[in-house]
Amino acid sequence: MSLAALAGVFGLICLLELPDKSMVATVVMGTRARSTMVWAGASVAFVVHMGIAAVAGGLLTRLPRTPKDIVEAVLFLAGAAYLLLVPEKAVEEKGATTGGAEASTTRWHEAVTAFSVIFVGEFGDLTQIQAANLVARTHQPVEVFVASSLALVSVAGVGAFAGQALVRVLPLAKVRLAGGLVFLGLGIYTLVSLISQ
Repeated sequence: MSLAALAGVFGLICLLELPDKSMVATVVMGTRARSTMVWAGASVAFVVHMGIAAVAGGLLTRLPRTPKDIVEAVLFLAGAAYLLLVPEKAVEEKGATTGGAEASTTRWHEAVTAFSVIFVGEFGDLTQIQAANLVARTHQPVEVFVASSLALVSVAGVGAFAGQALVRVLPLAKVRLAGGLVFLGLGIYTLVSLISQ
């Protein structure tokens, strides 16, 4: 995989995670606990999820081409529908509720809390599904795992350390719209490719 392709995976996963409930939860936890501990716990949870996604994507590559393309198109279009149709307020409320635990007294407890919140919240989440989809599409599980993990660790850092300021500058609704349009385009492209075979 080229450096440009890795950067593309990194950018796409960042774009998908910014408006996600896990980002909102990380922002909330970062205001109530030590940012470094929130970032560490969330980062470990994200990396574990990207490992799961890489394995799942590897299994998808074993499907014959037509069923695999159908699965990819459905996943892209489902991601687009989620980003474009689920109200922003609902995502913010879910993230605030998920990340709203009281501030902990020990660093270890703060990191474990952040890990637990993100680990549970990210199961079957859009970024995990799309990372698996990217592995199936590119047949490059290690590269997608690394780029996706770096993207999510970066987003967790932004959420833990500067999330409140970011939300004021870059409204999450606009990030969701951009991500939804990218996924809609990828889904349509995959369907057109499938039909024109």
